[in-house]
Amino acid sequence: MSATENRLQELMLPYDSLRLHITATNFYIEPVDASIRDLVIIDRVTNEIVLSKNEGRIPADAEIKQIYGIVGIIRLLAGPYLIVITRREKVGEIDQRSIWKITGTEIMSYQRTLFHLNEQQTQDNARYLSMVETVLALESYYYSTTFDLTHSLQRLANTSPDFKHLPLHERADTRFLWNGFVLRELMQQPELGRYCLPVLHGFVNINECCIKGRTFRYVVISRRSCYRAGTRYNTRGIDAEGHVANFVETEQIVEYGNARCSYVQTRGSVPLFWNQFPDLSYKPKPLVSTSEDHLDAFKRHFDTQVYHYGRQVIVNLLDQKGHEQQLVDGYGQMVTSSEMKQIRYVPFDFHKECKAMKWYRLSLLMDLIDGDLKQFGYFMSQDTTVVSLQSGVFRTNCIDCLDRTNVVQSMLASRVLHSQLVKLGILVDGERLEDQPLFDPVFKNAWADNADVCAKQYAGTGALKTDFTRTGRRTKSGLMRDGWNSLVRYVINNFYDGFRQDSMDLFLGHYEVEPAEGVTKVSPLRQERDWKFFALPAVFMVAFSMCLISVLIPDEHFSEQVMYVLFWGSASAISLGSIYYYGKVFVNRPKLVPEKLKTE
Repeated sequence: MSATENRLQELMLPYDSLRLHITATNFYIEPVDASIRDLVIIDRVTNEIVLSKNEGRIPADAEIKQIYGIVGIIRLLAGPYLIVITRREKVGEIDQRSIWKITGTEIMSYQRTLFHLNEQQTQDNARYLSMVETVLALESYYYSTTFDLTHSLQRLANTSPDFKHLPLHERADTRFLWNGFVLRELMQQPELGRYCLPVLHGFVNINECCIKGRTFRYVVISRRSCYRAGTRYNTRGIDAEGHVANFVETEQIVEYGNARCSYVQTRGSVPLFWNQFPDLSYKPKPLVSTSEDHLDAFKRHFDTQVYHYGRQVIVNLLDQKGHEQQLVDGYGQMVTSSEMKQIRYVPFDFHKECKAMKWYRLSLLMDLIDGDLKQFGYFMSQDTTVVSLQSGVFRTNCIDCLDRTNVVQSMLASRVLHSQLVKLGILVDGERLEDQPLFDPVFKNAWADNADVCAKQYAGTGALKTDFTRTGRRTKSGLMRDGWNSLVRYVINNFYDGFRQDSMDLFLGHYEVEPAEGVTKVSPLRQERDWKFFALPAVFMVAFSMCLISVLIPDEHFSEQVMYVLFWGSASAISLGSIYYYGKVFVNRPKLVPEKLKTE
């Protein structure tokens, strides 16, 4: 690339560091680079945003904040709020370009003349604001001002030269642009392109590694889709456009000298219309819709997958009996009915095959897909020349697309990485990754950390079964840790995930708040609770307390004491049973987006 082309490309990149100047009438945002004379002015009265020349426009008494980028603007009842990055840490470099993790943000109201909010609106606005804060607190957000994190190396290599001269936010893959909605006001003004910073949600791990004296960079990137995003039980299956819940693209990159290798895998919910809403049971029964057009949505999904990734091998790790069987049967039926030549379906009952900690039996699955693994290959470039392309991907799923999925993806990554390191001359045939004492822990911990982060984002806790990913074997301590995580998941999924789901729906634009002066409908936050929500727990607490008193305080008439214990014990059991029977009344459900929209 010529010096002129490099300069043109630089002029399209977001600024790396900014200063925010705050006055009573305006926000002024200026690049730290003194050679840049541009200045963004946000009028706090009219809310107008303009790009101006910095010619002594900033008052000397303005409050100054160091910021590293603008996440976007979101409008709540009290008006617009500016979301900025206040802290960051460097994760590493890809292609000699810095990758940053966002570690601190701030949300600032910039509308000076506020519409008078009544007490209820003030409470609602605070609730909406806490939702935005909850989303921003999710682990983990990443960005780069010089590298397009939303695309794999292969997609970047296949783009036209004109594509590279577009602003970074215009090049970004919209599936993985998590701040696309809140950036829209800035993106509507082309002159503000350098202030539009694309943000990725997922996982980035970059390590400088060494094998036999040869140093190389090892990278794992997981890109979480913002389409049909949500929490574990509140967002399942597919929608009418073919977007599936918990869709994540994971890329493994090796940089050695002037060579770069990349390998991509995907995960995503079973592409049928189904739900599994929490109801206080440990595992709610999955319910498959009988009225939706599964085949049309299924085809839309895989047409998109084939377009982006080539051939698809579906690795379905669901149980082939019990509650999960209906999903297995429906999935297989859709594969047959679609008659799509570019997909192959491989069901593997993970729990049955690996029960009693016989995890070595995963080799049976690897044998089933070994031919596809070799056929798909991987992307490789030398200098600027493309040496090979990846022609297909493995789309892996279990019911959550977390725990079982993570194990299989790490095994596939290990096999491909071995081939890449042999091709690069770092290893020779016959040498194993497991025998490299400096690198093996790096690889295993990178994939286990990836599993934990992806699980926290969807289910609320770290992943299960990561002892196998970290150590290569299943352990009793790992089983105990999984039991604890399962308990925590139960609490989060039943009593907190409704709020987390609302937070994502608000941030991603699935629900938009009307300004206070234009409100024409009752706030969805003010939904009335069913009488059972208050009555049954109260009855249980009274009955259980009386039962304890009857047991602990002796009575001179033993028969009467037994009768009291039986009566209050029965009342406790009946009220507790009623709570579980009406379980959906007691769980924390989403309020902003009707549930039917999540299952269509």
